[in-house]
Amino acid sequence: MRRVIYIAHPVRGDVPGNRAKIVEICESLTSKNPEIFAWAPYLQSITHLDDTVVEDRALGIRINTACLRSGVVDELWLFGDTISEGMRAEIALARSLGIPVVAKTEGTARDLAARSDTP
Repeated sequence: MRRVIYIAHPVRGDVPGNRAKIVEICESLTSKNPEIFAWAPYLQSITHLDDTVVEDRALGIRINTACLRSGVVDELWLFGDTISEGMRAEIALARSLGIPVVAKTEGTARDLAARSDTP
C-alpha cells in the first residue's frame, strides 16, 4: 500500500509561483517513488479561495486541519526556502497526532532546527 505524504510548502507571497512549485513537487515525488502518494490538499483551496481574505484563509486552514486529522496522512514533508506560519501550524498539528515530520530542503531543515516556536 502507498504511504500518503502531506506536502507542506509556503503559499503566501507568490501564490501562482508557489502553486506551480507544489504541483511540480507532488508530480515528481509520486512519479519517481511508486511507494508514496504526494498530497497537497490545499492546492484546491488556493485555486478557489483568496489567501488575503481572512475568511477564505480560515476556511483553507480548517480544511487542511481536517485532512491531517483524517488518519490518511502517514508523514508530513517540508519543502521550500523557509518554514512559513502556516507550515508551523501544520508541523505542530502533525506532531500532536504522531505524524512524522521530515524536512526535505536545506531551508526547512535549517528552520526546523533553529526555531524554538516549532515544536
